[in-house]
Amino acid sequence: MRILQRELYAFLGAIRFFTRIPVSNRVPHSPEQLNHAARYFPAVGIIVGLVSAIAFSVASVFFPEAVCVVIAMATSIYITGAFHEDGLSDMTDGLGGGWDKARILEIMKDSRVGSYGVIAIAMTLLAKFTLLSALNASWMPLLLVAGHAFSRYCAVLVMAGMTYVREDALSKAKPLATQLTRNALIVASAFGLLPLLLLPVSASLAGVCLGLLITIWLGRKLQKWLGGYTGDCLGATQQLSELAFYLGVLAVIQ
Repeated sequence: MRILQRELYAFLGAIRFFTRIPVSNRVPHSPEQLNHAARYFPAVGIIVGLVSAIAFSVASVFFPEAVCVVIAMATSIYITGAFHEDGLSDMTDGLGGGWDKARILEIMKDSRVGSYGVIAIAMTLLAKFTLLSALNASWMPLLLVAGHAFSRYCAVLVMAGMTYVREDALSKAKPLATQLTRNALIVASAFGLLPLLLLPVSASLAGVCLGLLITIWLGRKLQKWLGGYTGDCLGATQQLSELAFYLGVLAVIQ
């Protein structure tokens, strides 16, 4: 019973950390809980994908598909508080405007948004809208669930394979864990990969390949300039791998 309660608290802690969904104050909140909750990052993606899929399905009764895609995207941004989009913006500003590790981290910590960050968010949202609008509406609910789950799994892979580099207490986006155990990675893999079964095998494989490629590319870039990752980098990984996943699926399904 204690194990089940601990896992439930970890799951609810991940929901509280990554979304706006209300969670009872009785759920403990501590660095230890956040560390344990990292395994449920992809599970949170399933929830975000489900809510977005429901929003798309309900909107499709009244509006054209393009409008429904916008509503689904807006729903996912609202439910997460633009948490990952903010990370993409900060990381892009840092890598675009910094010339060494210290300066990059300083820019990423700045709450102001620069031109690199604005362009990154605008281009990512535009690309996501274009890709989703190009797909048949019947695939949309399944694609949203699989895409949100898998992209968060890519962020977990970054956490598992790289070193957390920000040591100051002023970090705006701290990760849930700086190291993952083997059991945590197994749990994250289950939640991140099982939703792929909702799609045709060839489409899932294409999406996974592109998602992993962009994750590896970004990881190498982060290793070169930072020697590891920050919380903002995890948000950027989620956004870019989600986009790459949709691109791969579109190439096969179309």
